[in-house]
Amino acid sequence: MPRPRKHRRVCSHPRCTSFKPCGGDKPVIRITLDEYEVIRLIDFEGLTQEQCAEQMDVARTTAQAIYARARKALAQCIVEGHPLQISGGDVRICEYHNPSCGKGCCRRKNSQIETERINIE
Repeated sequence: MPRPRKHRRVCSHPRCTSFKPCGGDKPVIRITLDEYEVIRLIDFEGLTQEQCAEQMDVARTTAQAIYARARKALAQCIVEGHPLQISGGDVRICEYHNPSCGKGCCRRKNSQIETERINIE
């Protein structure tokens, strides 16, 4: 029996959950909320994979694997002109979400962060 999948901590839902290139009727590429969060933390916020993994409550190797999947999907969207949809995944959303979440609210060392567990299929 496989081990249960660990829920990844995500600071908040993305402001925009879909992107579509001009023209074309290609199939939609989907990324999960945890893949979105890894891209946000590493590429947008400038965190290392280790810092990203700590913030998401996963192992560094897990963060690295999520990052590789997300970048491949994004590259396919850009290169081949596919629409992108962000949804789903086994995540838990931080209760303390705000626009500057990547800059500290989830990295509080001395406070207990309450989270909401969300299972989205």
